[in-house]
Amino acid sequence: MKRKTIAVLGGGISGYGSAILARKKGFEVWLSDAGRIAERFKERLDAWQVPYEEGGHTEERILSADEVVKSPGIPETAPIVRKIRERGIPVISEIEFAGRYIGRAKCICITGSNGKTTTTSLIYKIMRDAGMNVALGGNIGESFAYSVATGEYDWYVLELSSFQLDGMYDFRAHIGILTNITPDHLDRYDHCFQNYVDSKMRIMQNQTSRDWFVFSGDDEVIWEQLPKHDIRARRLPFAAKNGVASGDGDAFLLDGKFTATAGKRSVEIDTAQMRIRGLHNAYNAMAAALATLAAGVEPDSIRQSIYDFAPVEHRLEPVVERGGVLWINDSKATNVDSVYYALESMTRPVVWIAGGTDKGNDYGPLKDFVRAKVRTLVCMGLDNAKLEREFDGIVPRIVSTSTLDAAMRAAREAARAGDVVLLSPACASFDLFKNYENRGELFKAWVAENA
Repeated sequence: MKRKTIAVLGGGISGYGSAILARKKGFEVWLSDAGRIAERFKERLDAWQVPYEEGGHTEERILSADEVVKSPGIPETAPIVRKIRERGIPVISEIEFAGRYIGRAKCICITGSNGKTTTTSLIYKIMRDAGMNVALGGNIGESFAYSVATGEYDWYVLELSSFQLDGMYDFRAHIGILTNITPDHLDRYDHCFQNYVDSKMRIMQNQTSRDWFVFSGDDEVIWEQLPKHDIRARRLPFAAKNGVASGDGDAFLLDGKFTATAGKRSVEIDTAQMRIRGLHNAYNAMAAALATLAAGVEPDSIRQSIYDFAPVEHRLEPVVERGGVLWINDSKATNVDSVYYALESMTRPVVWIAGGTDKGNDYGPLKDFVRAKVRTLVCMGLDNAKLEREFDGIVPRIVSTSTLDAAMRAAREAARAGDVVLLSPACASFDLFKNYENRGELFKAWVAENA
């Protein structure tokens, strides 16, 4: 009998993990990447004797596969994907593929436009601190598929992008978390916000009455969507502005404290004792507390872990304070909503570094904060015209630059004692940098040498 063949598109973290899992499960597997595959991934593929190619696709080999596992970074518009679709070959995500082989293990899945990484990292810390047998994966940490192939875990904590959700059909989140929905990645969704919203709402598909759905009660988009869906899971809303209540549990922030309740168990958190600051992080902590209560972690353990949790790299990460000027790396803020929360949490005058590849941004929601808090806007990108136009007359001073060094020098010159220099771009990084991590690392390196 002929073995089922699996083609894996993309040789990054998602791709190599999927290929290794396919190999372990006895499939005929072939990995293909149109670009270059990192040496560390090649070493693992070689160790597992997985055949692969880079620098282009051997179409006949891919198009003869029974199923294709597509990396989330590859758009549906890619020519090879269109050809796969035309042949009627099923295309799934790494998450869908790996989810078939987790046995009795359970998954906590986190999605949303913002807050995913912090919430995911916090949940993972809470569960690990509690002594649970847990793996971290999805958009951060190790490949989910690689963890399934090489370990035995009771829980998987997975950060999921909309692209990963798009390729999920039978996969089920035992605890699904939706932090918020704001416009992002519209270039991948035909510039239609509803298409993007529909992707995010897939977090609850296949959930049963034994599962849990954690979501923001302050997010109007989510509230509008809820009546359109047959939600079978137990609901756990969290909020700071709207009155929310659920018979299954909830969390509400009042006067800097919140009580999270899931079923019969509760934990109270004083946000003043948290190391991560700002309203957005209170939301993240509420979501994490609800999810981990639902997973069976003891309240005292949850409280201690939340208080111990340090800021995530590239997300409102204080770098250094010199000469009375605090430099903050918020390179992960690649959309308007992220910058909104960043500016909201600022308590000092701001020199704001922004710009990059615009994803169809509407800067309107930022204008009140910018008017009140930002003294100088330093634009850093190959095309700054939209930023300059949007904030002309709102910011006292706008400086346009096209390199990191020029932007940093302009920010240093503009900053006075008592100010914050905030890198919070609101845009993708691809015009000048490899990715937001690269942008953040270069920012920190410049600050270390020149601030």
